[in-house]
Amino acid sequence: MALLQRLELRQGQQLVMTPQLQQAIRLLQLSNIELNAFVDAELERNPLLERDEGTPAAAHAEPQSAAGGPLNGREADVLDPSKPALDVSEMLDTDLDNVYPDAAPQEFSAAQGLGGWASLRPRVHNADADDINLEEYVASHVSLRDHLTEQMRLAVTDPIERIVAQHLIDLVDEAGYLPADLGSVADKLGAPGELVERVLSILQSFDPPGVCARSLSECLALQLKDQDRFDPQIARLLDNLELLAAHDLVRLRKAVGVDTDELADMIAEIKRLSPKPGLQFGSVQVQPVVPDILVRPAPDGSWIVELNTETLPRVLVNRSYYTKVSKTARSEKDKSYLLDCLQSANWLVKSLDQRARTILRVGEEIVRQQDAFLTYGVRHLRPLNLRMIAEAISMHESTISRVTSNKYMATPRGIFELKYFFTSAIPSSGSGEAHSSEAVRFLIKQLIDAETSNGVLSDEAIAEKLQQQGIDIARRTIAKYREGMRIPSSVQRRREKRLAQRTPSA
Repeated sequence: MALLQRLELRQGQQLVMTPQLQQAIRLLQLSNIELNAFVDAELERNPLLERDEGTPAAAHAEPQSAAGGPLNGREADVLDPSKPALDVSEMLDTDLDNVYPDAAPQEFSAAQGLGGWASLRPRVHNADADDINLEEYVASHVSLRDHLTEQMRLAVTDPIERIVAQHLIDLVDEAGYLPADLGSVADKLGAPGELVERVLSILQSFDPPGVCARSLSECLALQLKDQDRFDPQIARLLDNLELLAAHDLVRLRKAVGVDTDELADMIAEIKRLSPKPGLQFGSVQVQPVVPDILVRPAPDGSWIVELNTETLPRVLVNRSYYTKVSKTARSEKDKSYLLDCLQSANWLVKSLDQRARTILRVGEEIVRQQDAFLTYGVRHLRPLNLRMIAEAISMHESTISRVTSNKYMATPRGIFELKYFFTSAIPSSGSGEAHSSEAVRFLIKQLIDAETSNGVLSDEAIAEKLQQQGIDIARRTIAKYREGMRIPSSVQRRREKRLAQRTPSA
């Protein structure tokens, strides 16, 4: 068989991302704390960068309402890449409008800086033992908040209940207690009181036992229930803890209704419990959540959406220093280094501006879509997904996903992570709008609460009633939502109702 040599011309399409765009994508998904760490590393590495100590850049622009257009007003010099000395910035690509899910590498460290693309030279890692930092292998300390949040993500699947649960977890102090007044929580979130109570009961089943209690007696009761040691006598003892604290054992024994030996055993059992279960996670200083977006009501009834200028790092390019040093550079190596630093500085200024504008655009659209939630509460949270936001502002879904990761919005109803505003939708059986999954759950619970002992609805009957209201939902979806709300089956509900009717006559 003879070997032939020939020249072929082929045509194909391939997505090529510049190193600058890759870094811009990585910056977009950083939280404000990680971004500030990244900028600090760049300020140490790049001699042409300096921190702007003047007026915040975003203060030069007028705040935007939810119905407004793009940013208006005069840009600050720190975000103006059109200066004559910044001509090289025209080569920098930081357009985030069309970024694909697999476009950017996964690994990124803020301490790496921009040298990886500025020099376009591969990094060589030395595996010598002297370079190994053992502190990198030390396990991080898990706070009580993180511990509860991880359990909440597994136990709570409904997006509305997750918002309430996360808000309650944020209120838990280091001892593991919640404030006793849940009415203010319900009023702030616009949620019914029974929903907050139901979510609290789920949180009180978490580890460590006794967490999320509103009082010492409730904390001890939760621990005893976890050990299956809670009975009417121990309940009366917990109701009279002030007598135990005063060592008034005579009155305590009469209140509980037990003899002296049994009371001593009960007191010993109480002493073995933990009055502050949250302290086993240590008194770690909790990093406060700093919102990236601020939302406040406007006089005309709309919403004003603006960036939190305190989270925006402000940097300047020292052009005069570059001009001065470049005149004294003689070798090609020095000239190349200065040019790399200038390109890195120009890119960082432009990319920070692009990042801020992208976050603001996404935040404005989320507020526009979830106006009913901000006005009326969590029961009016609309179904929303990444595609709806992406199509509304002409961006790719992957860009929206990066923006909503580790970004927070401060609203009159509290501080929420952007991803909490995205809920699944139940399609309409007609030509109407889709229904939020939480709204459907609320309707299911209403139908079940209105049941009588002779009129218990099966999952199939509930699905038919909802379809009559224009909600296209399957029976198995009803069962999934019902189980998620911890509502028993129709057979068990019917048995419980009949048993409740016979109990008074007995």
